Amino acid sequence: MKIQEITAFLESVAPAWLQESYDNAGLLTGDSQWSCTGIITTLDATEEVVLEAIERKCNLIVAHHPIIFGGLRTITGKNYVEKTIVAAIKNDIAIYAIHTNLDNVLHGVSATMADKLGLINRKILSPKMETLKKLYTFVPVEFAENVRSAIFNAGGGHISHYSECSFNMAGQGTFKPGEGTHPFTGKVGIRHTEDEIKMEMIFPAWHQNAIVAAMKSTHPYEEVAYDIISLDNENQTVGSGLVGELPESLSETRFLSLLKEKFDLSVIRHTALLNKPVKKIALCGGAGSFLIGAAVATGADFYITGDVKYHEFFDANSRLVIADIGHFESEQYTIGLLFDILSQKFPTFAVLKTGVKTNPVHYFL
Repeated sequence: MKIQEITAFLESVAPAWLQESYDNAGLLTGDSQWSCTGIITTLDATEEVVLEAIERKCNLIVAHHPIIFGGLRTITGKNYVEKTIVAAIKNDIAIYAIHTNLDNVLHGVSATMADKLGLINRKILSPKMETLKKLYTFVPVEFAENVRSAIFNAGGGHISHYSECSFNMAGQGTFKPGEGTHPFTGKVGIRHTEDEIKMEMIFPAWHQNAIVAAMKSTHPYEEVAYDIISLDNENQTVGSGLVGELPESLSETRFLSLLKEKFDLSVIRHTALLNKPVKKIALCGGAGSFLIGAAVATGADFYITGDVKYHEFFDANSRLVIADIGHFESEQYTIGLLFDILSQKFPTFAVLKTGVKTNPVHYFL
């Protein structure tokens, strides 16, 4: 199996289009045309993980965090980033990062946190804007179903948890074929009127090329008339963080104990408790302080994330409890998420979880 086949599948799960502008997800080292000997999933690609991959005969590391985040001016091995890159290149190890694009899908990093806590009634905490487009096209009546189905199969017509959504209206189209054309119907130089269906459907922006190709391949006209417009609608299945509910309310101390148990924590940094039941939970894997305001706005009782700075704890403003469980700790189950995604798709292929704990933060208790 080529590495490209594996990375293409990963980008169908978490499209690269969804990564944030500052991010550097994708294939960072190696050749997409290499035959893959095995995959190791990890949170961080470090030199130790590269050495593990060599020992376990895997030439592809799938990491959450990109080892190359900013520009590299030298690769001399003077720090952990350069040492990792040198080791990967010398030993033909490909490193692929699936970062904020995996953060921004409903079934991604924050979902693994929600799974551990058993949250129900989940929604994206901060849905992304400008990720949806709308297609308009005009099809002869007898070809409408074929074209419609082809667009659906290419990813069109999805609205939240509904699929195959479209609006169709009958009307008449006119055209006059010019010299050198080969019209499907009508005659060169004569205006033709055709009974047509006007189709409208929403689609995720990253499916545009596939949708246009599917439409054109099934449409009978030599020149297909269509319009694509960008929408400002929120996409309820794409964005940062999650908010959900516990099956039953818990006291604040009982919830903190549950959090400590489920995430194997030695310590939790948190704001003052508010002496009220805990039911609604907002969360975000990794560094999520930018979503504190969104968590407050949902009426959540707790917001769980990592990397909260001192002054950012004040933003709780006695409206919810902020719990900082640590960056690594909040994302630790992403290793298993990547393992499950890959092993379910490639059940006969060697997919392994790293045995290296890459957390650089330690606690003296």
